[in-house]
Amino acid sequence: MAQMIFVNLPVKDLETTVGFFGKLGFTTNPQFTDDKTACLVISDTIFAMLMTEPRFKEFTKKDVVDASQATEVILALSADSREKVDEIADAALASGGSPAGETQDMGFMYGRSFQDPDHHIWEVVWMDPAAVEGQA
Repeated sequence: MAQMIFVNLPVKDLETTVGFFGKLGFTTNPQFTDDKTACLVISDTIFAMLMTEPRFKEFTKKDVVDASQATEVILALSADSREKVDEIADAALASGGSPAGETQDMGFMYGRSFQDPDHHIWEVVWMDPAAVEGQA
C-alpha cells in the first residue's frame, strides 16, 4: 500500500471551506465526514482533514494559529502541466480564494499560490519531467 498523508487543518466555516474546494474539483469522503470534520480527497494518497476550530483544538494543547495573521504551513501540490496549475489557481481565485504570492515561472518549473477561505496557503507547481530526470 502506498504511503498516504492526512493534513489536518482548522477551518472557521466547514460548509464554506468544503464548497470552496468542491469548486476546485476536489471531493469529500463521506465515510470520514460529519458536521465537525470533512475528509477532503486531493488524490488517492493525499487528504486534508478539514476540522472546525473547536474540533481541531481537541487534538492539540497549543493555540490554533490565526492564518490571516501568521503562516503555519504552506501546502504544495504538484500538477501535470502549466495549464493545470493555472486551472486550479484560477478556480481558487474565482471561488473566493485570494492570491498568496507572485507567479513563479522558471521555464522548467511553474507555480502559483493562493489562500483558501481560512487563509491557509496552497501552492500548485508543475515541473518539466525532463528537468527532474536531469537532476537524478
